[in-house]
Amino acid sequence: MAAYAERINRHDFELLTPLIDDDATFWFSSGSYRGMEAARAAFERTWQRLADETYWLQDLRWIAKADEAACCIYSFHWQTTLEGQIIRGSGRGTTVLGKRDGIWRILHEHLSAFPE
Repeated sequence: MAAYAERINRHDFELLTPLIDDDATFWFSSGSYRGMEAARAAFERTWQRLADETYWLQDLRWIAKADEAACCIYSFHWQTTLEGQIIRGSGRGTTVLGKRDGIWRILHEHLSAFPE
């Protein structure tokens, strides 16, 4: 997760591909994306719109750990400049990781707003 949080801010999806399973599913407020190419399109669309976005995770809590799978929950935060204004946002996230061929990869990520 530390590598993911660091690499995502470089806005280069190729840096993320070793960390994501080919069949991963991402649930974002903008939609649901299954598979590497769908995830790539979603990430790159966001980076194109929010070119200087910075994203970070806080309060990671591992709620399940095993030899082949793990799951963590966290809060996520982002900041960018849009039309000359600094805007920020945050929410809650869940990531499920699986160990395939000895390498941990993201199998599922779900980001959503905090409840009102």
